[in-house]
Amino acid sequence: MLEAGAHFGHLKRKWNPAMAPYIYMERNGIHIIDLNKTAVKIDEAAEALKNLARSGRKVLFVGTKKQAQEVVAAHAQEVGMPYITERWAGGMLTNFPTIRKAVKKMSQIDKMASDGTMDNMSKREKLQITRQREKLEKNLGSIADMTRLPSAVFVVDVIKEKIAVAEANRLGIPVFGIVDTNSNPNNIDFVIPANDDATKAIDVILTAVCDAIKEGLEERKVEKADEEAAEAQANTEAPAAHKERRQRIRKAAPKAEEKAEEPKAEEPKAEDAE
Repeated sequence: MLEAGAHFGHLKRKWNPAMAPYIYMERNGIHIIDLNKTAVKIDEAAEALKNLARSGRKVLFVGTKKQAQEVVAAHAQEVGMPYITERWAGGMLTNFPTIRKAVKKMSQIDKMASDGTMDNMSKREKLQITRQREKLEKNLGSIADMTRLPSAVFVVDVIKEKIAVAEANRLGIPVFGIVDTNSNPNNIDFVIPANDDATKAIDVILTAVCDAIKEGLEERKVEKADEEAAEAQANTEAPAAHKERRQRIRKAAPKAEEKAEEPKAEEPKAEDAE
């Protein structure tokens, strides 16, 4: 993290006092972040994200600033999570049904292109629909598989993505964030104090958390495989146990019939007793 420049904060005059616990010192008018605390916070965030992945839930990665776009997209794709690297559309979380309609619109356009419907349209109509499809793909293509609200949001630069943070807070969705010295950490559930302007620093942090997500996904696969194996074994053993039970019943049936046919001993008469 030191080599990546994760410890460099902002100018002292731009600092947010709420970040004081994470600041190690000031040098040449620039705040230096305490990387020991950063490492601890990364571990906490990684553990929480691992548990989310193991339970099969989705994490939405958000990084629309130039320094973060490529890094966020690469890491999110690697772990199969949705991400936003273009403009954050207002209401993407709080008005999620409308966003889903826009995503479905892309599918409808693709269907029109494949079934020949667009062949009967004029050149102008085709151009309009194609442009609409490209715009939707650019802004929402990366969340096409996100059929419901994410269980958490990971944000690079909480000031730049303040609308995303506000929407997540409103819906009670946990927020993981890389927070610089000029930002307010109070609205972030899992604070990772670090330089949010350095691509290398962002890459180092995302590598750590995405490795944890991979572990969670692998553990989920193992657990599912064990459950399927146990279920298959139970399905195999059930007919065998049923067959054994039927055999026991059949063996016991003749004995019960023989016992029923045995004559009962006559009770002595009163005269014989006298």
